[in-house]
Amino acid sequence: MKQLIAFCFLLMITACGNQKKTEFDQLISENNRFDIAIVNGNVIDGSGAEAFKADLLIRDEVVTFVGKIDLEKIVVSKTINAEGKTVSPGFIDVHAHGNPLSDVSFESFLATGVTTMVLGQDGGHPSLKEQEYDILPWMEQLEQSDLELNVAMFVGHGSLRRQAHIPNEVKPTAAQLAAMEAALEAALEAGCFGISTGLEYVPGMYADELELQALAKIVGANDAVMMSHMRNEDDEAIEASIDELLALGALCQVHASHLKVVYGKGAARGQGILQKLADSKKQGIQVSADVYPYMASYTGIGILFPSWCKTNQQFERAKLDRLDELKAYLFNRVIKRNGPEATLFGSGKYAGKTLGTVAAEENKTYVDILMEIGPQGASGAYFIMDQTLQDEFITDPKTMIASDGSPTMLHPRGHGTQARIIEKYVEGTEQLELSMAIYKMTGLPAKTINLKERGFLAKNYIADILIFNPSEVKEKATYENPYQFSEGFDQVILNGKLVRENGKLLSANNGKLLRSK
Repeated sequence: MKQLIAFCFLLMITACGNQKKTEFDQLISENNRFDIAIVNGNVIDGSGAEAFKADLLIRDEVVTFVGKIDLEKIVVSKTINAEGKTVSPGFIDVHAHGNPLSDVSFESFLATGVTTMVLGQDGGHPSLKEQEYDILPWMEQLEQSDLELNVAMFVGHGSLRRQAHIPNEVKPTAAQLAAMEAALEAALEAGCFGISTGLEYVPGMYADELELQALAKIVGANDAVMMSHMRNEDDEAIEASIDELLALGALCQVHASHLKVVYGKGAARGQGILQKLADSKKQGIQVSADVYPYMASYTGIGILFPSWCKTNQQFERAKLDRLDELKAYLFNRVIKRNGPEATLFGSGKYAGKTLGTVAAEENKTYVDILMEIGPQGASGAYFIMDQTLQDEFITDPKTMIASDGSPTMLHPRGHGTQARIIEKYVEGTEQLELSMAIYKMTGLPAKTINLKERGFLAKNYIADILIFNPSEVKEKATYENPYQFSEGFDQVILNGKLVRENGKLLSANNGKLLRSK
């Protein structure tokens, strides 16, 4: 009996081998010429499954075969030996910033393994001219431009508000709301993957429930996503902000951007927030979240000012009518956010210095410095998060990794996010398995925003591919010098073309504008 079982097992293995060979032979019988062959690699396909040994063939931007190949039977323009290395999908940065039509290079994203970036975040999208806000002409020009990597777009709620000429502090009229709805419909029809909101910022902070519901209905009807910088991420307000998002989740798929609990503490606090999201999923709400692996946020200095003092006009009024109240608020707000040394200026004349350092150098109070700058006068990094709490978000299998970064931001997340995940959480603390880390940066974001034919390594998927040794991946960016490229992503293939090799850019123009339709 044992001999019979062994014989049957041998027949099964042989049959499987013949099936693989038949598939390969069938492929090359039709056309045996390929652009790239990647051989001997440890493939992690983006699904969360463990690595497996396989070769890949690429032709005309597409992965045409995954399995065992015979190089003697094919003609290949470029063969890459990935022995001892990981072969994975290119990373999808589901929350990034910047304007590819500017003269700023986005190579820092390629250097950290990102092949697709998702722009139009926090309620704002780029446009061709200031004060116009229409995303459609910008997208048309982007599609005709040379791009360093793929770009997927969200239309910004705040930009739609301005496009409809809605003053900051008022509710839209019926006609203005209709104009916003029409502009949203047009953007989604043009291929935007959803709408983003910035409810902690001007003008998004002035949107009420009815305005957001009207837009959410359109998002849901188009099977798109509402991606939100929620109204308040502070410890005492985060649950209410999530509840507001989940209420909109009854109308469309919703997503919490850069999940955090400002000055919250402890693993249990993080687990409670994750459980809240998990419970809502059980109730049928399609909700997701992303997180970046840093304990400092980055945004405008207005984050330190009260809700009634966010614009320059409000600031001028407050200095006349509520000066003592404003100063008291700023004093307490900074203390609550870990003190003046926890604010690091990222723009303006004090860039690179903390609020505390500037106050000491100027022989003034930190409140005096903030009053001189005003709510629109600078941006900065804010060290206001707890490592233990945030690690719960970073390592959770259901959250994806995103940088919230840009090429010019004075914060390491614009140059190092994805490398940091590999170096620290996979190779360092071992809080993440490599296959899970890659899933959180590839397959999960692709599924979340419905990015077709990307995010996975499989036959007929677009060839956005990384080849790297995880132990050699290094985040080089720091808060002191945030513009250093990551190291270790040896080869980057973008839309079927090798664009980066051994730390050098080979081609700067093989990216595409990706459209949902």
